[in-house]
Amino acid sequence: MSTEIRANTVLPAEREQITLHTADELQLIGELSLPANGAPRATLVCLHPLPTHGGMMDSHLYRKAAFRLPALADLAVLRFNTRGTASEAGRSEGSFDNGDSERFDVAAALEYAEFHDLPNVWLVGWSFGTDLTLVHGLDPLVRGAILISPPLRWSTEEHLRAWGESGKPVHALVPEFDDYLRPDEALRRFATIPQARVTGFDDTKHLWVGKAEAALDAIVDIVAPDVATPLPRTWDGPSETRQVTIVGQ
Repeated sequence: MSTEIRANTVLPAEREQITLHTADELQLIGELSLPANGAPRATLVCLHPLPTHGGMMDSHLYRKAAFRLPALADLAVLRFNTRGTASEAGRSEGSFDNGDSERFDVAAALEYAEFHDLPNVWLVGWSFGTDLTLVHGLDPLVRGAILISPPLRWSTEEHLRAWGESGKPVHALVPEFDDYLRPDEALRRFATIPQARVTGFDDTKHLWVGKAEAALDAIVDIVAPDVATPLPRTWDGPSETRQVTIVGQ
């Protein structure tokens, strides 16, 4: 019997609570979700929205990615709270540093992925997380970048040029009604990266409320093109329902 995949549906995966250790001696709360059977096709390292505005590892796109993509697309999903950020899983040590010391957080996540031999690593940033990706994420381990609702707040032309010179793929997923950067302006701003692909999403806002499926389909198209999309909206195997408690900062 098929079950409709809803916001709180948790599909089978191997899930492990993890701790990331930064170079400045902080411990960060995280989770790694792996396919229940077999090796992952690719790995998503998720960098969440601004914690001072409610961003965390449980922000809904990343929660749904961890709940669904190991089963539906054979992807590994690594999500974590940057310094000073809290979620139901706990609060990471340290304090928010406007994207500066967070460079250690990005490095710690990539070091974890490398040490655990996670394959085909992509950075997936959302809002503030896109700036962390562009400013701090140009690492040899990283296959490419997916930027969801990029505000380009801290990212400079120098950072964009560096990604352009790297040749690594950069995909910007830009809502039609974004609060900070809309598709036409994004095309102009990302022209600094010759290989960047800017995709506009009709009738979508910065937080992607009601649009998670479109975002997840786009991510899978990029990192696992052999997986058919749109992803299934129903599931025939075992599943759970989990209500996540959203923790204030």
